[in-house]
Amino acid sequence: MLVTAEEMLKKAVAGKYAVGQFNINNLEWTKAILLTAQELNSPVILGVSEGAGKYMTGYKTVVGMVKGMIEELNITVPVALHLDHGTYDGCLKCIEAGFSSIMFDGSHYPIDENIAKTTELVKICKEKNMSLEAEVGSIGGEEDGVIGAGECADPNECKSIADLGVTMLAAGIGNIHGKYPANWQGLSFETLAGVKELTGDMPLVLHGGTGIPADMIKKAISLGVAKINVNTECQLAFQEATRKYIEAGKDLEGKGFDPRKLLAPGFEAIKATVKEKMELFGSVGKA
Repeated sequence: MLVTAEEMLKKAVAGKYAVGQFNINNLEWTKAILLTAQELNSPVILGVSEGAGKYMTGYKTVVGMVKGMIEELNITVPVALHLDHGTYDGCLKCIEAGFSSIMFDGSHYPIDENIAKTTELVKICKEKNMSLEAEVGSIGGEEDGVIGAGECADPNECKSIADLGVTMLAAGIGNIHGKYPANWQGLSFETLAGVKELTGDMPLVLHGGTGIPADMIKKAISLGVAKINVNTECQLAFQEATRKYIEAGKDLEGKGFDPRKLLAPGFEAIKATVKEKMELFGSVGKA
């Protein structure tokens, strides 16, 4: 059964740990994340970008796959299915399809328009018992066609969005999607502390969790971050494990690759990556 992210994030804020959001792209990705969450007794959020949703043929297919896996694999830990960086129209489609959580990325709009659209979605999500993430200050880098300049959010604008009744807030603090460049200046903890001061117990979200040093992750959690997104790290792990398998020439005696065997190394690599992150975030045993 899918749940909203609200209860798991409230517990995370109180317990000073963070719940991991791991983006899914196919069956193997989803299965690896769910099994690892169950093994570690950790709550988990499955993130779906609009591009990944389209690749998997649509949001209803994603909902059916995830719900089926939860039942067939006997997953008992809390699982939220969350739209990542959603447009307004994308949010409405995921609400209709049966997602339990959505993110509306209105960071590229003027703040008044971001507030107006977020307000409409707050009302719908409350009626549907769904959790809603909003964003202020775009996240740097590019992920699945979503490009941000890496702005630091205005804490006052964050308060304006938080006061609308959203479940969680993603505030740009110098974090970026994808790999971090060598000249990256690090997270702006001054900005994060300012946002925390004005938003109180609102669970804060850190996007671009790949490549952020462990000490920065832990400091961010101490300042109110309760949800951390990881995508690129899983992609890189899957890619490398699959590449090694192919280069080893294991072609089943010239009969071609068995897709189940071809994808198995990547499956195990994702499990290892998710385990490492859940341990770092402190969510192990918190289901």
